[in-house]
Amino acid sequence: MPPITEVLQLVVLLILAGGVAGFLAGLFGIGGGAVLVPVFYQAFALAGVDEAVRMQLCVGTSLAIIVPTSLRSFQAHYRRGAVDMSVLRRWVVAVPLGAVLSTFVIAYAPADVLKGAFAVITLLIGLKMLYRKSSQWRLGNDLPKNPALFGCGTLIGLLSGLIGIGGGTLNNTFMTLYNRPMHQAVATSSGVGILIALPTIVGNIWGGWGRAGLPPLSTGFINWAAVLLIIPITMLVAPLGAKAAHALTNRQLSVLFGLFLLTISARFFYALM
Repeated sequence: MPPITEVLQLVVLLILAGGVAGFLAGLFGIGGGAVLVPVFYQAFALAGVDEAVRMQLCVGTSLAIIVPTSLRSFQAHYRRGAVDMSVLRRWVVAVPLGAVLSTFVIAYAPADVLKGAFAVITLLIGLKMLYRKSSQWRLGNDLPKNPALFGCGTLIGLLSGLIGIGGGTLNNTFMTLYNRPMHQAVATSSGVGILIALPTIVGNIWGGWGRAGLPPLSTGFINWAAVLLIIPITMLVAPLGAKAAHALTNRQLSVLFGLFLLTISARFFYALM
């Protein structure tokens, strides 16, 4: 058993992470996994969780938390009329399909390859968002039609599920490259997070069922103790992030999102050292 001071420090860290994750969920339409996964990794290491299942447990637990967080953020944005429901309706199969595939791929894909690819992608996207004339970068004047749109949704679900995020990072970039306003992209991403997290909960429970080395109160690769601690905080704070998003201009929101992506990229590059 770790000393009581370390346990208390861990609880405080998780509470702070929950607040940050909830605010980011509302501000950028993301599920907060980019914040929670590294915190969970340190928390489960302190608890003595086997390294063979630790990263899977972090990803699975993060995705379980994303469901209520994204739902709360989605409700806040929907009330403001900012969500593109036509996109979500067309992705109701595509995004969950990619998310389910991620629960199979994660068991075989080399972790360092996935981390390196994501670090490079987020670095490039972050630099794009910070570039003042990035609003002129376009792949098209509107979102592509099916089957291209279906494929993009599947890819967003797949990549997001692999690293335990709610899809906002990728969907925000995708929609803005196709001439959609940043506010609409952020709002729609909160709905994408729900489409990703729900099927991955089932997949991660199935994938980790009966695995040795998991901590108490875990079902497969989901630790319910961490889930129950973080969810109330994220749901309380998410509307504050959504309110802040609508108080900013498109340019301000783009800059903040770019800085956030560069931070994620740096974390992944550091993990490869």
